[in-house]
Amino acid sequence: MDIQLEKKKGLKLKHYGYIALGLLLLFVGYKLIFASSMSTFRTEKERLSISAVTDGKFDDYITINGNVAPIATIYMDAYEGGRVSEKLIEEGSMVKKGDIILKLENMALYEQILASESNLALKQNDLRSTKLTFDSRQVEGRKSLATAQYDAQRLKRAYEQNQELYKEELISKETFLKSKEDYQLAEKQLEIVKLQTEQDDELRETSLKGLDTDLERMQKTLSMVYERLDHLNVRAPADGQLGFLDAEIGQNISQGQRIGQINVLTDFKIEADIDEHYIDRVKRDLSATLERNGNEFKLRLRKVYPEVRNGRFRVDLVFVDERPETIRAGQSYNIRLQLGASNDALLLPKGGFFQSTGGQWVFVVGPDGNEAIRRNVRLGKQNSRYYEVLEGLQPGEQVITSNYDSFGDAERIVLK
Repeated sequence: MDIQLEKKKGLKLKHYGYIALGLLLLFVGYKLIFASSMSTFRTEKERLSISAVTDGKFDDYITINGNVAPIATIYMDAYEGGRVSEKLIEEGSMVKKGDIILKLENMALYEQILASESNLALKQNDLRSTKLTFDSRQVEGRKSLATAQYDAQRLKRAYEQNQELYKEELISKETFLKSKEDYQLAEKQLEIVKLQTEQDDELRETSLKGLDTDLERMQKTLSMVYERLDHLNVRAPADGQLGFLDAEIGQNISQGQRIGQINVLTDFKIEADIDEHYIDRVKRDLSATLERNGNEFKLRLRKVYPEVRNGRFRVDLVFVDERPETIRAGQSYNIRLQLGASNDALLLPKGGFFQSTGGQWVFVVGPDGNEAIRRNVRLGKQNSRYYEVLEGLQPGEQVITSNYDSFGDAERIVLK
């Protein structure tokens, strides 16, 4: 009896070929499906800026452009209004503190001075007249007091003499009583005269004190008016250069109106505007350098202005030691502002892409150079040349660094 042997089932060599071919087709299909699902933008490679990610030292500084300005500017505002009658100094001239720059006229002020002087003269006359009246009353009061004291003293002696004579019964009782009553009356009259004199003295003192106070107040008022008159002479508030002067002969100037400025040229500062991206890192006393004709000049950041305008904020820098000999107000310089110490880092050259992405993602060019895929990244500090790469990129990778605005919502860029 023949026994039929069953053949074992298994994978033959040709089966492995079929499997490999299937996997290849599956991979190609996946790539085609995945690629077709990504929004794509096509552009010429020559129109883009493509930069390589490199290892290197990240210098934590920024380059800013600043303009030279006087170390201080003092504005001139009109203390007193008036019409310009004389213009003694022109713009750009050097002045000393107190020099008269303009002369103004103010007829209303002149009339006020005349009225104040007239009122003061009347008050002085009143004071003199009142003093004469009180002096005369004071003399009469002193005479009355002296007479009353004399009468009281004389009648006191007569009373005391009559008292002794009455005891010895040498005079009548009526004579004695009359001398006593005369003495008592004289004493009361003396007290009245004393009281009247004291009251007159107090009234004189109070009245003259009030008049003196009024006179003093009027003199102060007149002094203030004279001071206002002096303010019609517009003077330089400090030594320096007359930067600008907005006044012409015949022009009416209002009180408080800004008419010019004095530039103090004892030293200079640099005024610069910085991108608001750095506002949290720019602090007072940061170091900076200015290069001119091969020489470096050290600066210190003196002031950070809090206001941001059009995406930028202002700072003032001052020279630490020497400054360029030929420095002039209005000159422009590039300044290197040091924000921190240097460190090893991955570096990505700066470009317009940052305005489109905020540094949150970039387009990374593939190894074949035919396409670029969007990739999330994390950037750190930046200077005038590089961004510090914290995550998402490797050394040697190529990144499109030009502006992305024309790419729209594309996630894949085909490079032709």
